[in-house]
Amino acid sequence: MNARIWVLGCAALFIAACDDFQGTNSSPADGILRELPEGVRAIAAPNQNLSAVRVDPADGCYVYRYAGPVETTYLPLRTVEGSPICTRASDAPVAE
Repeated sequence: MNARIWVLGCAALFIAACDDFQGTNSSPADGILRELPEGVRAIAAPNQNLSAVRVDPADGCYVYRYAGPVETTYLPLRTVEGSPICTRASDAPVAE
């Protein structure tokens, strides 16, 4: 009985160890761009962290790392007018 509990416990531990998780350390695998394109840098609104920008794979828009008082998260990179800056056009339906 004890051996069975140990085997199940160890199996769960080994499976959990294989899971990929996002830590607090920044690594090259997190997709941060080494150099932001000059056109994006020119249209980006001020007060955004342009040193930690990546492209969100879900929608193709640029997001920047915002370190707030409680948590660090990614927010959409926006123009002065407030529009998100994206690498591709939105999938909005075209009126016929």
